[in-house]
Amino acid sequence: MSTERLTVAQALVRFLAAQHVERDGRRHRFFAGCLGIFGHGNVAGLGQALQQHHDLLPYHPARNEQAMVHVASGYARQRNRLGAFACTSSVGPGATNMVTGAALATINRLPVLLLPGDTFASRAPHPVLQQLEAPHDGTVSVNDCFRPVTRYFDRITRPEQLADAALAAMRVLTDPAETGAVCLALPEDVQTEVVEVPAGFLAERTWTVFRRPPAPDALDRAAALIRGARRPLLVAGGGVVYAEATAALRAFADATGIPVAETQAGRGALPSAHPGALGAIGATGTPAANHLAREADVVIGVGTRWSDFTTASKSAFQDPDVRFVNVNVAGLDAAKHSGLPLEADARLALDALRAALAGWQADADWQARARREAQAWDEEVARLYGAGHGPLPSQAEVIGAVNDAAAERDVVVCAAGSMPGDLHKLWRATDPDGKGYHVEYGYSCMGYELPGAMGVKLAAPEREVFAMVGDGSYLMLPGELATAVAERIKLVVVLVQNHGYASIGALSRSVGGAGYGTHYRVAEDGDLPIDDGSEHAAVPVDLAANAESLGARVLRARTIAELRDALGEARAHAGGPVVVHVETDRYEGVPSYGAWWDVPVAAVGGDDAVRAARADYDEARRRQRAYVAATGTERDA
Repeated sequence: MSTERLTVAQALVRFLAAQHVERDGRRHRFFAGCLGIFGHGNVAGLGQALQQHHDLLPYHPARNEQAMVHVASGYARQRNRLGAFACTSSVGPGATNMVTGAALATINRLPVLLLPGDTFASRAPHPVLQQLEAPHDGTVSVNDCFRPVTRYFDRITRPEQLADAALAAMRVLTDPAETGAVCLALPEDVQTEVVEVPAGFLAERTWTVFRRPPAPDALDRAAALIRGARRPLLVAGGGVVYAEATAALRAFADATGIPVAETQAGRGALPSAHPGALGAIGATGTPAANHLAREADVVIGVGTRWSDFTTASKSAFQDPDVRFVNVNVAGLDAAKHSGLPLEADARLALDALRAALAGWQADADWQARARREAQAWDEEVARLYGAGHGPLPSQAEVIGAVNDAAAERDVVVCAAGSMPGDLHKLWRATDPDGKGYHVEYGYSCMGYELPGAMGVKLAAPEREVFAMVGDGSYLMLPGELATAVAERIKLVVVLVQNHGYASIGALSRSVGGAGYGTHYRVAEDGDLPIDDGSEHAAVPVDLAANAESLGARVLRARTIAELRDALGEARAHAGGPVVVHVETDRYEGVPSYGAWWDVPVAAVGGDDAVRAARADYDEARRRQRAYVAATGTERDA
């Protein structure tokens, strides 16, 4: 076989440019490009290779290494995990800045390739600038931090290792069950060394993502269990959207009449106007979904990993004999809650279950109950959207204005603070493909909103993208706003100013903590930094001016009417991001409607508020369940 003499970095760039992915007969390039910041550990290797082969693998600069991994995650999620970015940084703080982004990608099971520089494999100039020296292990570098937060890790210490490592990385990145962040640590000297590259390594390669059908025996048992249900409920997770199974979900719901609730990642899998749609479930769920969840006797989880928010810390499902059917490509998730595991692609499984249940429907009274609950909740959303709260608007009213401004295929992006919970409850989803709602809640990482929205826009330039971000999250990673300006990436950023960490402030008050350390206030003479509702000595921060200084167009809105006008103006703006700044009342939240999240309260000590909160906590814990019902066949028939 013929070979070509290239540097390791040049060979890797050409390899990445030649990778394709295919599902359902549709084939396209897997890597959209490489995001990066150059330092001494990668500028002469990957930097030179990307410059030389810019026509093959486009390079996009970034302002923060964590943020560029968020861009890649946003892109991968919008592409249903069938597309990715590579991200490169120098060894040292650039590499460790990417660790948070890597954890986010892996927890959300989104394919991102990380290419951090590493210290010299030759060890000739050790210790180099930014090198961590471990006296107990000569092989350790800061890149070992990636091991627990990636799905595959390798350090290429010899040029000959490149082919094996690169192919292993692609195997993981394109596996729907195993995917997440992948790290190939590249010592800075090895990046520039020559390798004899076989022609086959550089040739176009297609990775087919096959749809896994359900095992016939498991399908029969699942269908029998569902047929025996009196109060069945389906919980749609992100796997429904990633598998492009939203049409199959609608067909299943129409055929069986089983009502559908949704996780954060699965929100919008069923349009909100569908008669079987209950909306959000769990700790941030709607009364409609949680009322039915409390009574459900068979719960069909499709593409969900059953996080604590989804199960309301295992208090959502209260039927003493509740059984679970878990449709998932990942065995880890299919086995949760002692459920009947249906390891399969979501689309194939839903179609197969619909066929197996032909002629059967959920009890008519149960279906009618679901419709009544959904209608009541829709009326409550309308009330919250039009509450007319003042003098400052409520966050719910802001969400309503953005919801009204968004067209059917537009995308809302959020990640952290009080906004995700409110969006989960209130957003009226319209996109039939389930791509209009993009809230990162696997890691709920502050700072994700701006770069994540950039990734969404790069993946779907035809869609309007609304990034909804609170002041606390905005201050974490505002620098990528400058990147969006430089790259002319059109975003509508709704910057909600509530003068602190509103989400944790409310949580603190609920556990007797008086909002300790959550309100932006000037410290005075040893006073406790509590949130007592006073605006005295507020920190004079102007976030709108900050956004303007980064080059964005900024519109200020003081009322909901002004916000609606600003959103219309922002939609019409051509090129680059527009920031719409609005201040809200931090104390006017959306009710929890009885949902619970397990946040421990101090068992002893504290004041009366803490002791009262502990009593409430002890009472709530009594509803917590261990879902360990038998999964044998004796009750499946």
